[in-house]
Amino acid sequence: MTPRSNSQAQCGTRLREIEDQLRFLDHLAHLPVAAGTPDELAEYEREVVRTTEQLAGLITGEILQASLASEAVGQQVETLVKASAKPLKKDGMQRVTVRTASGVVVQLTTVYYRHKGQRGTKRRLPGLYAGLVVLGIFEHCTPALAAHVSLLAAALSSFAEAQSVLRDEGIALNVKTVRAIAYAFAQRARAIELGARRLEFGRVTGRQVVISCDGGRIRIRTKKRGPRTKKGHCRYRGVWCEPKLFVVSVVGPDGRQARTFTPLIDATLAGPDAIFDMLEIVLKRVHIEEAERVLFVADGARWIWTRVQRLRLRLGVKGMVELVDFFHVVEHLGAVAELKKSWSSAQRRRWVKQQRQRLRHGHAQAVVQAVEQLCRGPLSKAVRTQRDYFVRNLERLDYAAAKAAGLPLGSGAVESAVRRVINLRLKGASIYWLKPGAEAMLMLRSYFKAGRWNLLKTMANPSFMPAST
Repeated sequence: MTPRSNSQAQCGTRLREIEDQLRFLDHLAHLPVAAGTPDELAEYEREVVRTTEQLAGLITGEILQASLASEAVGQQVETLVKASAKPLKKDGMQRVTVRTASGVVVQLTTVYYRHKGQRGTKRRLPGLYAGLVVLGIFEHCTPALAAHVSLLAAALSSFAEAQSVLRDEGIALNVKTVRAIAYAFAQRARAIELGARRLEFGRVTGRQVVISCDGGRIRIRTKKRGPRTKKGHCRYRGVWCEPKLFVVSVVGPDGRQARTFTPLIDATLAGPDAIFDMLEIVLKRVHIEEAERVLFVADGARWIWTRVQRLRLRLGVKGMVELVDFFHVVEHLGAVAELKKSWSSAQRRRWVKQQRQRLRHGHAQAVVQAVEQLCRGPLSKAVRTQRDYFVRNLERLDYAAAKAAGLPLGSGAVESAVRRVINLRLKGASIYWLKPGAEAMLMLRSYFKAGRWNLLKTMANPSFMPAST
């Protein structure tokens, strides 16, 4: 049987199955006996849902097969094949299975392209079904199913939970497949995010923008030298790593986050320079130079502030306000007070309260002098360490001016983001990640928690025409 006759046979089979499902739905709709109990109603409803999902999958299969044979998809396939870094050659029509959003697996017939000169060789580069790629079908999943699986993987506590929910929805996937779909989804989105030129995140013209940056902690799984375990598994160790995360938000005159602008959150394990490069791309896309006022607020970590100046110069932002998180500074005041063992608890609280009031009223220099006065005796070295923290950040302690301008005094937004994006999904007892998987999950969680999932779906399912970038 030829490939064309195979395709026609599959089409005829799907059409007959569609007719059968429609007849069954009509039968259900005209049943003479209504549900008499909640259990009966639930079972009747489940039967209707199963039938409609089966029908949806079969119709989707017909649409996919027709799309693969269309002239529009054919032109995009030609463009994709010509743009390939290595020459591709048609290897004939082949049958391939695709899982639809309703969980139904359909069989399609399409052209398979292999790399030229590899027939008969032992090690081959993987080819591709160019028609499926044009339609956004990867890992044998339609775009809608890939987005749904990735959303569950990001929103729930584990891939096993995502698999369980999918199973209840009638979509049978094992944990490895769920993980592979989610990782590939994130990798495609990241490639478009870093490479697309016309990607817009919204403008911040004439608004007050707050930028924050911080780090979290997760454990990365690294191979350990030595013999395998009795079960044949590789030995490994869990190394603590610090993913870096940023938040970009817009605040109103009262310093509260504006609901008219969805925050931007992203994270990476690639280090401080990488997170600031990503931040620079995002700020360019929101046209940060058009903002009325820009505040960069974070804790006193040196890796942050040594890069803020460079970021400001490269973006051309004039008058960026730099502020160390007020509550981190108060913690350091408490650390200074704790060093004075001769003080009572009441004296320590009184001293910290006095310095807090000075900071709020813009008298940061007086706070530094108060700390310097305590640099005596055997604990002077420890106090000097705390004093150096205040001296180093002296220009970033003007809380009175920030409050007068309607800007927040703390970096609570990024602290919350670290907890929601990193800690609640990637950090925990006996949780270890490989770096590529952690990078993928950081992106999925960032966009999900920021409320920009639809944007992530757009990036993960791009058009492959050159004009799209």
